Amino acid sequence: MKFNKHFFILFLSLLAFGSTQAQSKYAVINTKYILDKIPAYKEADKKLKILGDQWQQEIDEKQIVLDKMYKNYEGEQFMLSEDLRKKREDELFAKEKELRDIQKKRFGYEGDLFKERQKLVKPIQDKVYNAVQKMASARSYDFILDKSEGITIIFADPKLDKSDDVLKELGINN
Repeated sequence: MKFNKHFFILFLSLLAFGSTQAQSKYAVINTKYILDKIPAYKEADKKLKILGDQWQQEIDEKQIVLDKMYKNYEGEQFMLSEDLRKKREDELFAKEKELRDIQKKRFGYEGDLFKERQKLVKPIQDKVYNAVQKMASARSYDFILDKSEGITIIFADPKLDKSDDVLKELGINN
């Protein structure tokens, strides 16, 4: 999960305030480390990379065709009649739009790659989240911080890192 700088400052302020009221119990985990240890995640990530590469190759091939069409048009445009020049420009515009539409369909927000990621990765992330919540409840943690991205932790005592405990909760031995 990503947090912005303002949230982190607010969190530290609340943590400092809370420590004067009562001792807060917290732990640090690294979700990237945890996910990298889950074979199903590695497989899902591999499938997504293969799909992404295939779709990118499809787009690259269409881009080569479009570039060739542009190059041919640039060389011929002065010899073409007004009607023929307009027709070629319309063809180029249509091909360019088709290429942008494919890029958006494959890689855009809520595009094919996003949907595949939701289908393949989200269930795994949900399992990790549930394991973290179960561990937090069982051990009475007030906060669990993720150091994998978003929050920058300059120092974290290694004994606070409970990533291996989450893996155990998931039934994965390190």
